[in-house]
Amino acid sequence: MTNLTSEQIPDDPQYMPPARRRRARRLLAPLGVDERANFLDQFAHRASPSFDFFLFSLLAGIVIGLGLLASAPAVVVLGCVMAPILAPAVGMALGNIVGSLPFFLRNLGGTLIGAALTVIGGMLGGLLGRLLILVGLEIRLDETIHLTQFALPNFIVLLAAMIVLSATMTHAERPAHLPSVGVAYLFFPPLAASGFALAVGRADIFADGLAVFVVHLFFAVMVGTLTLAFLGFRPPSPFGYTLGGAVALMTIVLLIGFGSAGVAARHYLGFPTPTPTLTPTLTPTITLTPTQPPPTSTPTLTLTPSRTPTRPPTLTPTPTPLFAVVQAANSEGVLLRDQPGGAIVGSLLNGAVVAVTGEIQEHQGVPWVPVLLPDGKSGWIRWSYLATATPPAP
Repeated sequence: MTNLTSEQIPDDPQYMPPARRRRARRLLAPLGVDERANFLDQFAHRASPSFDFFLFSLLAGIVIGLGLLASAPAVVVLGCVMAPILAPAVGMALGNIVGSLPFFLRNLGGTLIGAALTVIGGMLGGLLGRLLILVGLEIRLDETIHLTQFALPNFIVLLAAMIVLSATMTHAERPAHLPSVGVAYLFFPPLAASGFALAVGRADIFADGLAVFVVHLFFAVMVGTLTLAFLGFRPPSPFGYTLGGAVALMTIVLLIGFGSAGVAARHYLGFPTPTPTLTPTLTPTITLTPTQPPPTSTPTLTLTPSRTPTRPPTLTPTPTPLFAVVQAANSEGVLLRDQPGGAIVGSLLNGAVVAVTGEIQEHQGVPWVPVLLPDGKSGWIRWSYLATATPPAP
């Protein structure tokens, strides 16, 4: 009696026969039963989360948290480059397409653990920001708020990146880091931003970041499932279709619930976080303090009208000086005397301006007036030597 022996399929494609190697390159999913089982085992092993996945998730969260602290988008991108390959997301899609609920839950649990580590890494940057706030410095949260909001271009990028990542993971010899960076940019920044906001004290932003991550995760799993189905993977039992339908239904519910049914119409679809800040500003305006001034203003009006017209002191501008100009018959000017016809105390030229300070007095039939010079000197001048606009009072 002879025993039937079956040829063991080598794991390394380099040791495959040439015909089988060409068929493996040409087909993404092998068609043989044994080959398919071996292929799924290798695929599941690559998609399962490892220790490196958790370690680099924490490092990526720390770097992204520091980038948010410094408001540096380039550092945030650097954290996404340092992120691990998001093979567990493809593993969830694989468990969904083959109908393996334990494998799906195992990858989901690993993804959630990596997400928690990323949140912790972002919280470290937020704690540093909290210290800076206590010192008195201002921390900008523009980039943090931007990363925790839904945006329609993000779903387009996630769609393309997840399709490429799922197709690349089916080939062990192809590097999957580059398409994984595109998926990581939509997974890790919202998580790190939520941890950063929680440490700073913005719980509303923390909830927004977690919601964005959950929606992106289920959307990526649905895209990965459809990609694997297009590549030839089919559920071996009806339970696979049930699990896939449940994931698709959950994704649609999350999109509608968090996007308010207008997901594809608006550019940004995040939570309305600014609205709570508008309600406190309305309460100070309700304090109707202007109702008190009207009774206080009425008594002030009754005191002013009767007292204002009683200003007789303003009617005494009688001593306004009379200014005159010296205008003698000869060009030599006139003499200034200490009294009418008295001693000479000075002289004035024609054109000099003097102020008449008193009444006219006659001395030996000649009228004299007292005058005040600009330099403060006073004296008497004949009235006939002065030219005035109006004559002085007699």
